[in-house]
Amino acid sequence: MDSARLTARGRPLLIARGGDGAPLVLVHGLMGRGSTWGRQLPWLTALGTVFTYDAPWHRGRDVTEPHPISTEHFVGELGDAVAALGRPAVLIGHSMGALHAWCLAAHRPDLVSAVVVEDMAPDFRGRTTGPWEPWLHALPVEFGTEEQVLAEFGPIAGRYFLEAFDRTATGWRLHGRRRHWIDIAAEWGLRDYWQQWQQVRVPALLLEAGNSVTPPGQMRRMAEIGYCTTYLQVPDAGHLIHDERPQVYRDAVEPFLASLTQHT
Repeated sequence: MDSARLTARGRPLLIARGGDGAPLVLVHGLMGRGSTWGRQLPWLTALGTVFTYDAPWHRGRDVTEPHPISTEHFVGELGDAVAALGRPAVLIGHSMGALHAWCLAAHRPDLVSAVVVEDMAPDFRGRTTGPWEPWLHALPVEFGTEEQVLAEFGPIAGRYFLEAFDRTATGWRLHGRRRHWIDIAAEWGLRDYWQQWQQVRVPALLLEAGNSVTPPGQMRRMAEIGYCTTYLQVPDAGHLIHDERPQVYRDAVEPFLASLTQHT
């Protein structure tokens, strides 16, 4: 199996992680990376051929992106990567990755057979990145020890970021630029993605955290107006449902993927 199906400036966009059958593409959230899905791979690779993906502005601190930041650019690059597989894929997205997954399903329905939307909503208009920016700017570019990362982010998110950051000879370094990450989130405060959601015509599983980053009620509304949706709220989970409540996440995703044969 080829590990790189498509490259961007010499770097692989999709990395094959094992398994057989229909492709499952794991699409990370803001400040994440494909490498953060490691704890889900053992059971996901029993359900299909799994690929991870690094989004633009998340491919390493020294990797430059010549394009302006926009959802359309994210979706275009994800679409190019999925198209290179030669068959439609299930897109399993977290947060930002979930948004890009459903936008791709709307824009290129030939590429997507189903989507998993984890803790992401269509409309953040009016919200700004102002409260978040001081914290992000205060982060060191590089952490010297694992303990420092865990102390900054906590045991769940800390493990996630240890897996996302660039590993260097002296520690763990941010794998992108803080200004870019702020600009990505800022775009969500200026527009909404309801139209794209209503254009999705593939089965969708929606998972909302009890301690969600999404505006109240929006994910339930997505389930109500969506084409073929399954909705689950996980009351005792934060934004990283798949890491904080891994068994609940698995118990939702496994039957959803198994049910897809009924829609083909």
